[in-house]
Amino acid sequence: MEKNEEEEDQEIESFSSDDEEDKGGAEKCIKHYSSSQRILLVGEGDFSFSLSLAKAFGSGHNMVATSLDTQESLARKYSNGIENVRQLEARSCLVLHGVDATQMSQHFFLRTQRFDRIIYNFPHVGFLYKEDSYCQIQLNKRLVKGFLKNAKTLLKEETGEIHISHKNGDPYNKWDLVRKAEKNDLVLQDSVPFCKDDYPGYVNKRAHGSCSDDTFHLGDCTTFKFRLKSLNS
Repeated sequence: MEKNEEEEDQEIESFSSDDEEDKGGAEKCIKHYSSSQRILLVGEGDFSFSLSLAKAFGSGHNMVATSLDTQESLARKYSNGIENVRQLEARSCLVLHGVDATQMSQHFFLRTQRFDRIIYNFPHVGFLYKEDSYCQIQLNKRLVKGFLKNAKTLLKEETGEIHISHKNGDPYNKWDLVRKAEKNDLVLQDSVPFCKDDYPGYVNKRAHGSCSDDTFHLGDCTTFKFRLKSLNS
């Protein structure tokens, strides 16, 4: 069932007031991420990555997890999507549906927030053409460009990082992630191997077409970490 506007407003108000409180307790970490960071997750599929973080932290109070899907399409596309969202909300994570990564800086709530980490795992527009075709590559490059342009405005200036996890090799290296970042006044801080097993419970999904709930082969992948250029100049 779709949430009405009043229910969503109440969840956002609750999240905002919770964030102002001191949660206390020991800091908990999983790979590059910490319970002390404010984390925005973008382009989630079945929300299993977000849930992996929330379980590791013992809470999702520091997280906002977003998806382009509506609640209705989430239920239709993924066998565990609704259940994962239910578990996230039970852990005080704010879940937002219908958030476009290329327009999120204009979102009525997100535009008021600043984050330590903004995470987008395996951005992809969908399988409209062959994966190695010029048209498909250009569409994916446009998605990444739009995401970076929006994400940089939501970063905390001193501590903020944008993380994009991406497959290695051809044709993915033709997306020019680093160059796209540089054109958006971002600089590569680090790049490290991405291993799905580091995030228990995470299942990468195709997300598009009739096999949206299927996983896909990852192979060698990298997490690229970008920061605002002014901090590194």
